[in-house]
Amino acid sequence: MAIPLPLLCRSLKPSISLPPFLSRSPGSHPKIPSSRSLVPCLARPLRSLGTDAAPVVVAGDDKYGKKQVISVTPQLYDYVLSNVREPPILRELREETAAMRGSQMQVSPDQAQLLAMLVQILGAQRCIEVGIYTGYSSLAIALVLPESGRLVACERDAKCLEIAKKYYKRAGVSHKVDVKHALAVDSLKALILNGEACSYDFAFVDAEKRMYNEYFELLLQLVRVGGLIVIDNVLWHGKVADPQVPVGDGMTICRKRAHG
Repeated sequence: MAIPLPLLCRSLKPSISLPPFLSRSPGSHPKIPSSRSLVPCLARPLRSLGTDAAPVVVAGDDKYGKKQVISVTPQLYDYVLSNVREPPILRELREETAAMRGSQMQVSPDQAQLLAMLVQILGAQRCIEVGIYTGYSSLAIALVLPESGRLVACERDAKCLEIAKKYYKRAGVSHKVDVKHALAVDSLKALILNGEACSYDFAFVDAEKRMYNEYFELLLQLVRVGGLIVIDNVLWHGKVADPQVPVGDGMTICRKRAHG
């Protein structure tokens, strides 16, 4: 089924603008140099047609030919969620987490399905997740990894980790998950020092937003050429389009390219 993420994906020029938490200058949108060699799919802000119009949005730039995109209403999103392929073990984890404080940090079932699909399409064997919360997205990834696969799961909250590990065990994927109970930056640096640079196929980041730049730089060293880095919360509930709040919700998908 289609994932209702408002992504307008295309290959961009070597120098691209990213949200400020992936930049080196707070409050600005500097260019990432071409040496970083990334081809991202970025979510673009769209202009609403208004409450009285049909549930669609149109790009504010007329150069896109007034292309209409379906606006995800609560009714439509409920329909999407009711049709997501969600294994029972994931549903149970989602429902347990929903009763917890901070449950909005859990990725949605459609997001988790997208992540699992990317891992499968990529044929990933080695993955990293930065910020697993109670483990919903990491469990979705572990379930589709081959038996020999490995997922490094970085999380600093011990209570959340205990829930995640409980469900890894119940799902029979504990042997695929290498839990790192520490600050993610320390865990990523340790992997690099251990000689694991350029050995990972896929990484997902959904953690402390102020640290995104540092996570990104470290993951660039760990992910192989051709691998993916997926970054959550890059539109920040639409506030990325507000010049007073230049932060970003949504997903950015980056593919690492060879230099040159």
